[in-house]
Parts: sequence; structure tokens; C-alpha cells
Amino acid sequence: MNLARLRRLALGVALAASIGPGLIGTARALELRGSTYFTSPPWKVDLVSYYTTIWQPFAKYYFTISLDADAGAALGGLTIQQTRGVDNRFPFAVERTEAFLGRPRQRGQRLPVQAEFDAAARQFSLTFPEPIPPGSTFTVVLRPWNNPSFSDTYMFQVTAYPAGPNPSPAPVGFGTLRIYDPDWR
Repeated sequence: MNLARLRRLALGVALAASIGPGLIGTARALELRGSTYFTSPPWKVDLVSYYTTIWQPFAKYYFTISLDADAGAALGGLTIQQTRGVDNRFPFAVERTEAFLGRPRQRGQRLPVQAEFDAAARQFSLTFPEPIPPGSTFTVVLRPWNNPSFSDTYMFQVTAYPAGPNPSPAPVGFGTLRIYDPDWR
């Protein structure tokens, strides 16, 4: 089944479920053949860091994503994987990973998040014990011990997973982080 047909089918099923008795205004996960899907997946990630020079300690990388009100499912998890950048060994303080509603410098309610990091794959796996509802804008904060040791453009691929059984991954996009040499002039 091609992707366009699957999306039309998913949208039709979601629409039918939303107008059923007692379901109006309720966020329900779309399940097809035992898997959970977004009907309108998130499609953009913004990555911001206020510390952008090499070796800078205590940096924070803010990944912000908006879920469409018609997402069809709450967000249950994310993966964030470094896919580009000359330094692929800089360490993270995984236990200090956090999430909140809102954007950087417009912090809202704190969100519970569980994080794991596979250093060999350079991939974070994030789980939200209380799934994030459709219509929310939220930010995940990753904390390296220090910025990479080489200036370069670092890219992080983000994938979203709906809450529900057998979640079908939805690619969100790439966050781009530019790390610079210090200006000693």
C-alpha cells in the first residue's frame, strides 16, 4: 500500500472515529493492523543552543516540536540521532535530560521523560511516561558535558513515536547545530 493511500485511509478512520458517539473532542490513537499511527505527524524540529563555541562546558541543546491538534495520537517517544559532525565522541549527561511544554525561554510545565543514550550509534531514545497530547508544543533539552571539540555543522535526526501499541515511527526532520571556533581577536 503506498504512503498516500495509507494516509487517506488513516484520515478516514480517524474522522469516522471522531464523530462516533461519545468521542467528539477526544484524542484517540489511530490503530491499523495492530500498529499505532499519527494521522497528522509532526514535521518540523527547531534546534537552539545559546552556547556555540568548541569545548564550551554546560551547553544545552533545545529541540522544540509542535504536535498538530489533529495528530490522531499523543506522542509517546522520540529518537534523536547525531548524523553529521566531525566530533562523534563528545559525552552527554543523560541523567540531566529534561522536557517541558513551551519553547526555550518560554518554559511551561515540566514533562516527565526517560532517556537512554547509545554512544556507539550517537542516538538518544526518549520515552514520555505521560504521553504528550495533540496540540502541544514541547521542548526536550539534551546536555552535553561540553560542546564538540571541533567546529562544524552538527545534524541530529529526530523521529517521533505515537503513544500506543506497536508505534509507527514518523520522521520529524533534522535539527542543525553550528559549532564555531572562538573569536580571539
